Amino acid sequence: RCEPHMPIYYQLEPHLTTDDIIDILYRSTLAERRPVENRPVIDGMLKNADILLTARSEFKLLVGISRAITDWSYCTYLSDLAVDESFQGQGIGRELIRRTHEIAGLSTSLTLLAAPKAESYYPHIGMQQHHSCWRFDGRR
Repeated sequence: RCEPHMPIYYQLEPHLTTDDIIDILYRSTLAERRPVENRPVIDGMLKNADILLTARSEFKLLVGISRAITDWSYCTYLSDLAVDESFQGQGIGRELIRRTHEIAGLSTSLTLLAAPKAESYYPHIGMQQHHSCWRFDGRR
């Protein structure tokens, strides 16, 4: 586990590499629910994101990412929130969400689908659960 008060630096990184995102997806366990074996899909996820916000340790290690799609005025979809397991519990996820929402515009509603392991996290940081979500699964 990392030092509890290690400085974390947040920045927009629109040119994050596919290797970087695959690595942090594995270190956060989000790789279990993302097509990390399909590089063209990961490339598209990066290329078409409106917001790619990173959290890095003082040693420039990528320890968290937020990837979002937004219209900048009404809604923002937080499609990926990943924090390295060894850095969890320090408020990095909460700060990535806060900054992502701020960048997209606080007038937008910020929506996400929680990973099963993270369902109890979001109410803890003040997010409200929506009672209804419907979707078509992508065909690959």
